[in-house]
Amino acid sequence: MDEDKAKILIVDDEKIHISVLAKFLSDDYDVSIALNGAEALMRAKADPSPDLILLDVMMPEMDGFEVCRRLKSDKSLKNIPVIFLTTKDDEENTAKGFELGAVDFIRKPFRPAVLSARIRTHLAMSNQKQLLEQQVKERTAELVKSQKKLRDAMGNLLTIQVAPGVLWVQVPEADLRILCGCPGEVVKLLMLKGLNAPAFKDGVNFETGPNVILLSDLLVQNGQFANLSEFPVLQMLYRQGMMIPGHPNNTGVKPMLIGSAEQVRAQMEYIHHGNYGLLSKEEIMAAGIDEGLAESMMRVKLKFAFGKIKKPYEFLDTLEIDDTLQEIRNGVFVRRIGFNQFRFHYRERFADIDLNLPKDVHYPSPYPLGRHRLQRHYFSVLHTGEGDGWNTKKPSMSSVLMFQGRIYLVDAPPSVMNGLTALGIDISEVEGIFHTHSHDDHFAGLPDLVHTDRRLKYFATPLVRAAVAKKFAALTSLPEEKFEQFFDIHDLEFDAWNKIGGLEVKPVYSPHPVENNLFLFRALDWNGHRTYAHWADLTSFEVLDKMTGEGPEDVPPDFAEAVKKSYLIPAAIKKLDIGGGMIHGVASDFMDDDSERLILAHLERDLTPEEMEIGSEASFGAVDVLISGEQGHLQQKIFDYLREMFPESSEDEIRMLMNAPIVEHNAGAILTKKGEDADFVRMLLAGAVLFVDSELGISNQLGFGSFIGLKQVFEKDARTSGTYRAASHGSSLHIHRRLFRTFLKNNGIMEDFAERLKKIQFLRRTWLFGENTSFSFLDRLSKQVKTTYFLDGAQIDLCSDAGLCLIEQGGVTVTNGAGGVKGELKAGDFFGEHFHTKENFESPVFSAKGDCVLINIPRDEIFNAPIVHWKILETRRKRVRVLY
Repeated sequence: MDEDKAKILIVDDEKIHISVLAKFLSDDYDVSIALNGAEALMRAKADPSPDLILLDVMMPEMDGFEVCRRLKSDKSLKNIPVIFLTTKDDEENTAKGFELGAVDFIRKPFRPAVLSARIRTHLAMSNQKQLLEQQVKERTAELVKSQKKLRDAMGNLLTIQVAPGVLWVQVPEADLRILCGCPGEVVKLLMLKGLNAPAFKDGVNFETGPNVILLSDLLVQNGQFANLSEFPVLQMLYRQGMMIPGHPNNTGVKPMLIGSAEQVRAQMEYIHHGNYGLLSKEEIMAAGIDEGLAESMMRVKLKFAFGKIKKPYEFLDTLEIDDTLQEIRNGVFVRRIGFNQFRFHYRERFADIDLNLPKDVHYPSPYPLGRHRLQRHYFSVLHTGEGDGWNTKKPSMSSVLMFQGRIYLVDAPPSVMNGLTALGIDISEVEGIFHTHSHDDHFAGLPDLVHTDRRLKYFATPLVRAAVAKKFAALTSLPEEKFEQFFDIHDLEFDAWNKIGGLEVKPVYSPHPVENNLFLFRALDWNGHRTYAHWADLTSFEVLDKMTGEGPEDVPPDFAEAVKKSYLIPAAIKKLDIGGGMIHGVASDFMDDDSERLILAHLERDLTPEEMEIGSEASFGAVDVLISGEQGHLQQKIFDYLREMFPESSEDEIRMLMNAPIVEHNAGAILTKKGEDADFVRMLLAGAVLFVDSELGISNQLGFGSFIGLKQVFEKDARTSGTYRAASHGSSLHIHRRLFRTFLKNNGIMEDFAERLKKIQFLRRTWLFGENTSFSFLDRLSKQVKTTYFLDGAQIDLCSDAGLCLIEQGGVTVTNGAGGVKGELKAGDFFGEHFHTKENFESPVFSAKGDCVLINIPRDEIFNAPIVHWKILETRRKRVRVLY
């Protein structure tokens, strides 16, 4: 058989026809024959298959049409050209043959030259088709390789670590940029990474950035909010242009929030209140505002909202993620693979994301603030933020007010704790917060302020407090009343001087998309009152004028004029929001302000020359002294604290302890190393100190009133159980241990205090009670706890009015109602919190693992300490996912 000859299969039931055809074709082709349809199909499937088939139409049992139909329905045979040989050349049969896939019809008896020409033509066409198909196949394979290289170059599913607990996943081919995790200042972190960057398209300037946000399963991680999507959403809508009419990025595709059902719904409600605050005139009136004023305030709100309070779903898409594969968009899929762990799929690739923060790791600040040593004055303003929510170099607008030794915050930006640490202020030294409004750049630091064993005082008008409480409740999925369990509420009256000790404060209404009060502070000096005005946030006079009119939806002109007049109230120092745009003030409105000094703030950019002529700037940590003098407020604070600690002692004996030297220390200094002896008992007075034991994984922050070196007072050869390291500049009272021992003996409390100290030291080494709890709080706790003992395997029965159980020795096994083991708790862990979180879940079963010693802590003490309360809620949410 000649391998170069084309192979032709002749199918005919007439042998004479086969003989003639075979004789005619055999010189030029490799010919095979079949006498019926079945044999034709069998030979067509042989290896090698024919290059062309000459097929008779009229055959018994299976005619040529049926053979052709079967050939064309077989993927391996359908490309073989079929030429019908027939005595029937009528139109109907011809059409039927072509419909079945034949390439030609030749009438019997055939003319040799015509048949030979047609066979050559169809073989050439078949060969050309096969050649083209092979070329397409090869080029398609090359194209697939090129596309793969292009996708690799594009970075599909490229994952970038933005910060601990924050990642970026991009799929450019699907036009998806996914921000995974969104803590308080994530927008600034993205800008520093170049992921939110200036861009230009179709003659329009805008920013790049994410278009999808993956939420953490946990709202709070290590004491910080993990899901604060307000500013990332604003960045997508306005700075990227996804909601701006006519913008090239406004394609009709909405930004998207994805995550657990609980967190997605909470974020949508939080964004709703973050955009608008209180949502109706009735809600405004419920905060104590009369109907006429509430009507004007509602008109202002609607002007900012362009006439309509929009539901978040009108500008945001959502996707609730579970452990099933779900499409985000454009062929990108996601599913949960573990707690706070997710897997993204695109084509044949995947990328895993873990949003869990390691223990003792916190979301970082976008900017270094350095370390400052705080100078205390009678009445002064410490500048802690002159930027806005977009400024990568400065914290958002905020201040610290110092009066008569007390420290107050004005607003709580996301960086509030970093700022306090940089200034050498521990949260235990803060008396309270004056709060202007609920936008995240003034609000997101609130959970940091819960990190203390006492409720900080919260000062605002009922109007602002109501808006803040609703947003806080929406974000945390807690009842609004919980806000009052975390803060000591002090409502202020608008446009009146509210007395707070010797300090007075007047709240002033300022138009804003959410409820907002400015603050004017004053204190009396020999030459009259000295005042500080904190004007955040403002509305420019131009914007106010555009709101006014006589229509039913317009703001009354006299209302706007009253606002302008209040803005220009003179002060010794006035810090101004001059962020501009629709919802911020401008410097030019204050060119004729009679204040002694204007400080321009709430900016992302540098001041213009024109603004430099109107007001000044303030750097982080700068102090403006309004009334000088210190008056020994620290000494009084030390005295009050020691008197609370040792009520048995006399005033003279307390002052004997206070006569010890006050020693300053620098940030980063080791005060006492693990295993060292100490001649002095240190009582911390200012700044934050870390207690670190790396072997046990302990790193707890200590503040005012904490003692270092007490163990050596009772045990001669005792050594320090961990390392004490200064987190900030600070100071401590150094009391010689012999003097301290004599003091305890003289007051007859040596043995009792030693026993309390053992409990305090145990509590201090636990996660629940070790951080930001004062020595006096732990001492009070040590006097109220009860100890119980359980043998190995014993079931631990808890009643609904029980407190919290802390494991001092041994362990506890946690099982569900079906007997399945759900967890093992060790010494230092706690349980029993489910009785206090008001859930409808079945109570788990607890049993001793080894002989077990438990400490029962009274319920009131738990919920009177905000940091303990907060940690219990944080832990409970994790445990619910495991147990149920």
